[in-house]
Amino acid sequence: KHPFVYTQCQCIHARSIFPCQDTPAARIRYSALLNVPRELSAVMSARHVDRRSPVSGEGHSHLLPGGFNSLWCSETRVVEEFQMNQPIPPYLFAFAVGELGFREVGPRTRVYSEAVDSVLDAAAKEFAGTEEMIRQGEKLFGDYDWERFDLLVLPPSFPYGGMENPRMVFLTPTVIKGDASGAQVVAHELAHSWTGNLITNMNNEHFWLNEGFTTYAERRIVEAVQGEDRAILNTGIGWKGLNEEMERFKDNLEFTKLKNNQEGVDPDDVYSEVPYEKGFQFLWRIERQIGRPAFDEFIKKYIATFKFKSIDTHTFLEFLKAKVPGIEKEIDLVLWTEGTGIPPDAYEPVSNLYIKIVSLANEFKLGRMPREDEVADWRGQEWELYLENLPKVIEASQVLALDERYRLSESKDYEVKVAFLQLAIMSQCRNFYGEVEKTLKEVGRMKYLRPLYRALVQGKGKEEDKILAKRVFSEARECYHPIARGVVESIFAKHL
Repeated sequence: KHPFVYTQCQCIHARSIFPCQDTPAARIRYSALLNVPRELSAVMSARHVDRRSPVSGEGHSHLLPGGFNSLWCSETRVVEEFQMNQPIPPYLFAFAVGELGFREVGPRTRVYSEAVDSVLDAAAKEFAGTEEMIRQGEKLFGDYDWERFDLLVLPPSFPYGGMENPRMVFLTPTVIKGDASGAQVVAHELAHSWTGNLITNMNNEHFWLNEGFTTYAERRIVEAVQGEDRAILNTGIGWKGLNEEMERFKDNLEFTKLKNNQEGVDPDDVYSEVPYEKGFQFLWRIERQIGRPAFDEFIKKYIATFKFKSIDTHTFLEFLKAKVPGIEKEIDLVLWTEGTGIPPDAYEPVSNLYIKIVSLANEFKLGRMPREDEVADWRGQEWELYLENLPKVIEASQVLALDERYRLSESKDYEVKVAFLQLAIMSQCRNFYGEVEKTLKEVGRMKYLRPLYRALVQGKGKEEDKILAKRVFSEARECYHPIARGVVESIFAKHL
């Protein structure tokens, strides 16, 4: 019924909203007046000061075209006032305006979305454990410095899983899965409150300092709240993803390094899981070397030392060597931060559940599908890990049999659904192409668009698949965010 607007400034898009030095090396404070239609409301990555009637002349109307002041002061408008008193990098500037509703889910957390009861109720249920996660985060990393931790569930066109805007995290609606497992994305964005928002990478060449640390922190929070098995499944899915990224960048090894050269490169073009998962592996390697208690102490000191600063990889390594003398003799820090590929001392996680799932996936290659009793208590993550460990291409008849038994193509969990549809495309099982088209038209999250479009257009022959991909994109592109649109176009440029 009403228009809805939201921003996305990471990596280098704040400059498209206001003039700024659009680099995380420059930290800013800001205040803002948002003049919006009276029936709508606004949220920002800032403290909400007031919602009030407009005041004549306050919109710097002497600088603006004639008639602006009367528009500003119209009876149909209202002003929302915000203040961000802590210095943040420009990419954390954010706002959204729409017909918003909310639910209280904790003493410092509200969940917002468009005012649709079913969405708000489902989100409130999914994220009911948020306060417990904040408390675990504080135990691990020190006080939560941003007062509030509110969540905004966006329309499906939002291109990311979540965006860690301070005080007002933005989330894709695909994280509402109905079993609270979507809270892992919230754990990730929460962890950014310390690593990323408090301590920030100096520029995108050091993006792993934001994402590697946050992935490590997220898994520690998940382990504390949901148990070790969940954290290990999460790590195992990441390990598989990291290996796949190495394959994706085999012709461009620069972007398999933690610290890489992005001179003249648009960071959206090389966005990948490498900084997340290789960064996580590096920190996990240090934890294994010095033990968890010592590593926990180190992280607390690191955060206390550099909070509200923007730093680079060199600064981190010097601090590490100062606080953990001799570490460079135990771990090849240069290989980890400047080497290509996956270092030999990286580590695939191990747990009974993890081994069981991977061995069931291996048995599939011998023609054995898991029995119902073996998967009775599986949730989305178990299925995701299982599907990711199947061969890339199987017989079309096997794809059909798998779906007939477990209805994976209809999963409410997009991680499962998209992993299954990817397998169907690679195996040329056309029965599911209708579902592929539907998914590409209802979801704008790049994590799902990227693999599905890539599966359709990659490889020789496949003319029908390529025609399908082009048609679906031409019909769906207006519903995609510009960042997502650019990503799909670059996949086409490479493969078509």
